[in-house]
Amino acid sequence: MIDIQQIKQRFGIIGNSPLLNREIEKTILISPTDLTVLIIGESGVGKEVFPQIIHQNSSRKHGQYIAVNCGAIPEGTIDSELFGHEKGSFTGALAERKGYFEVADKGTIFLDEVGELPLATQARLLRILEYGEFIKVGSSKVQKTNVRIVAATNVDLLKAIRSGKFREDLYYRLNTVPINIPPLRERKEDIILLFRKFTSDFAEKYTMPPIHLTEEAKSVLIKYRWPGNIRELKNITERMSIIEQEREISADVLKTYLVNPELDQLPALTNSDFDQRTFNNEREILYQILFDMRKDINDLKKIVPEFNKLSSQVQADRAHVYQHPTDEPVQYADEYTEEDVKESEPEVFPTATMSLNEVEKEMIRKALERNKGKRRNAALDLKISERTLYRKIKEYGLE
Repeated sequence: MIDIQQIKQRFGIIGNSPLLNREIEKTILISPTDLTVLIIGESGVGKEVFPQIIHQNSSRKHGQYIAVNCGAIPEGTIDSELFGHEKGSFTGALAERKGYFEVADKGTIFLDEVGELPLATQARLLRILEYGEFIKVGSSKVQKTNVRIVAATNVDLLKAIRSGKFREDLYYRLNTVPINIPPLRERKEDIILLFRKFTSDFAEKYTMPPIHLTEEAKSVLIKYRWPGNIRELKNITERMSIIEQEREISADVLKTYLVNPELDQLPALTNSDFDQRTFNNEREILYQILFDMRKDINDLKKIVPEFNKLSSQVQADRAHVYQHPTDEPVQYADEYTEEDVKESEPEVFPTATMSLNEVEKEMIRKALERNKGKRRNAALDLKISERTLYRKIKEYGLE
């Protein structure tokens, strides 16, 4: 008979939800096998515990257990990390390197956020699942590995397949046995248990009395939808444990730590008025961003000098790039006609063939002339810091 409580105690799992117990039971049953497992669940539900249960209850428990966050490794190095590389296979490959699949031979490898893998890496992973083979980056030698793969994702892989971001054949190979970790909002009976465990842990960690909730606050805690799941509950509990002087937390105080505490369901399931209100807020944010961008562009136009003539190359490209004296590059594109050039202000530069440094030097010189040598005013005029202006004056010999 499966002792679920013993597994919970061993791996620090809190909760008595039937949904959770069912997934733990399923995990224990498939652990002795070599079946590939796909763990599905939202971010923060504790998916990382289940691969450890599988490994420790399998015949591979004395082998290597390696957990890899696929979403945290850059696309350019993911193949090298997983499969290894040969010396000189790319810039910086100063020595041969073993990949995780070679190191975890006869053990278990946990691929978290597997949905973030590039398509090329997915093809390599499929070959391991089908034939137990891989090739190091920069090598032509086929190597064997005997490793059990447990994968996890918080994204809808079927949707990713439809959008061309995930291989359908890989999905079915990974999804031999799915483990669905329920979100915290579907484990309402466990919320208070988890809260008490976290308050006790933080009271011990920070050497202070544990916080506790009023009955009304408990009701708010249970009704809250917990988009961040257990991780969010833990973080909120820690913040309240440190910040709140009163150790009894009221409902009003608790609500200040929650996002939309009055909502007990997903926004997509609420009424249309809420959906429209959310849309309007997002649209207003976009409008604000666009207005800010327009203001920035207008400011840039004021500090970017005009040219009285255009070279044939500039006319062909219809683009002009100017390097602003600050650390950030600024690109400015505009169109000019013969009339525009004739009607331009008299304060222009003598030739369009000037280099960027010459343009910058001329702009600084004219700003100093306009401000009668007062560097502070010239810096304000140029929209740069005085320190940058002093450095440029010295650099161009304008002292």
